[in-house]
Amino acid sequence: MASVPSISQLAEGIQSADRASIGRAITLIESYRPDHRALSQELLTQLLPFAGKAHRVGITGVPGVGKSTFIENLGTKLVEDDHKVAVLAVDPSSSRTGGSILGDKTRMATLANHPAAFIRPSPTSGELGGVNRMTRETMLICEAAGFDVVLVETVGVGQSETVVADMVDFFLVLMLHGAGDELQGIKKGILELADMVAINKADGENAQKAAVAAKEYEMALHLMAPTSDLWTAPVVTCAGLTGEGISELWAKIMNHKNIFSEAGATTLRREEQRVRWMWAMLDDRLVDALRSHERVRELLPVLEAQVRSEQTTPVAAVDHLISTFLES
Repeated sequence: MASVPSISQLAEGIQSADRASIGRAITLIESYRPDHRALSQELLTQLLPFAGKAHRVGITGVPGVGKSTFIENLGTKLVEDDHKVAVLAVDPSSSRTGGSILGDKTRMATLANHPAAFIRPSPTSGELGGVNRMTRETMLICEAAGFDVVLVETVGVGQSETVVADMVDFFLVLMLHGAGDELQGIKKGILELADMVAINKADGENAQKAAVAAKEYEMALHLMAPTSDLWTAPVVTCAGLTGEGISELWAKIMNHKNIFSEAGATTLRREEQRVRWMWAMLDDRLVDALRSHERVRELLPVLEAQVRSEQTTPVAAVDHLISTFLES
């Protein structure tokens, strides 16, 4: 990795919204080198007093729902209203499949070229722990740089939604009408996390179909426990391509922000998120330490073979590995 300015210089550059400094800082926190990790934590400690002022919105949706078009239209509206918008795209599978997140700047060309916007994919090495650490820390850097809205887009499906929902103030789920099994399987799990459901592509001849789908989702949400006693998740329709319904959707997000801020719920939610983040990182670090332990590495293939051939049980193998790790 190329040499970087001092941590104090880097922090000053970030606070003055210097894009080169922001890029260097994110590259630093994405590094797995122990010395870079230490430097990144020193940097984040200096930036913490200047972070935390942005409104954090997570956005997910079924494949083909039009997330990028929606985010570009929403982000463009926000920068035109004098907001500074950062878009962080998360895809835990990108390292295995190549993903599509590196194309976000192409797919969001208008927004990416706006001086008040910043778009960054989050490489995660295929690990949800990477989502947790890198995306959260990139978010703090963007906030310290003065971005007052952070949009976190989940590109992967499955557990990444849970991870992202636990690092934002508001979780928006985009859906399509006529997708078939709207209320089943993985989508039900996503709905349980939602602070709002938006039926996208509700323009032209699709408007009526989207309205019907919205009613179906409203009924489904009534059967689920709300994410908070302060808020019942609304269902809206919108069209990311034309911008229809985007202003109304953002107004509801701002209403949620005001309600939660006045009740002190946003502060409490972030405090709980930080503690869960600490425990998640502790789990990751302990697993890393275990796997990198020399004697454990020697034992692993032996114990795996014994478990496969039923010479020992998985529990006994785990106990052996942990005792070996702790005794060293």
